[in-house]
Amino acid sequence: MSKLGKRPILIPREIKITLNEGNVFIEGPKGKRSYSLPPGIKAILKEDKLLLTRTSDEKQNKAWHGLARSQIANIIKGLIEGFAKELEIVGIGYRAQVSGKSLVLYLGFSHPVNFPIPEGITIETPKPTQIIVRGIDKQKVGEVSAEIRAICKPEPYKGKGIRYVGEYVRKKAGKAVA
Repeated sequence: MSKLGKRPILIPREIKITLNEGNVFIEGPKGKRSYSLPPGIKAILKEDKLLLTRTSDEKQNKAWHGLARSQIANIIKGLIEGFAKELEIVGIGYRAQVSGKSLVLYLGFSHPVNFPIPEGITIETPKPTQIIVRGIDKQKVGEVSAEIRAICKPEPYKGKGIRYVGEYVRKKAGKAVA
C-alpha cells in the first residue's frame, strides 16, 4: 500500500461528498468541485472518512493511489480554507495595482504590463510592492503565481524583480573594476 494513499481523508461537517462511477463530487462553503478518479482507484465513503483503494498492485496504480488521495485532500482544504501565495516586488519604482479584472504591473518597462485575472482567482495588493493570489484550486493559484513571477524574474545582480515571499535570490558579484 502507498503510505499516503492508505491514510483516510477526514471529512469536515461543512463538506458534502457524493460518489458516482469514478467521480467524486465535493461541495463546501466556498464552492463545488469534482475529481475524476484514475482507472484502478476506487473511493469508499464511511461515515466521516473517505478511503481510496486500488484494484491491483501495478506500478501505475500505486503511483495514482497517493496522487488521487492528495488531490482530493487538497480540494477539501481549498473548499474550506482556500489557498494563497504571496509575491513581493523588489526594485525602485516597481509596483502593482488591481484595476478592474486585471493586475497592472509597473516593472521598469516602457509600458505597464496588464495581467488578466483568471476566473476563480482573486488578486489583492495590500501594498504597492505586495501581491496576494487567492483561490480554491491549489494548482491554479500556483500556476497564476508562477505566470506573474515569470513576467519579471528576480535578476542575480541587484535582485530586482518579482519573487515569492521568503524566496532567496543568490546574488552574483558584478564586473570587477580595474
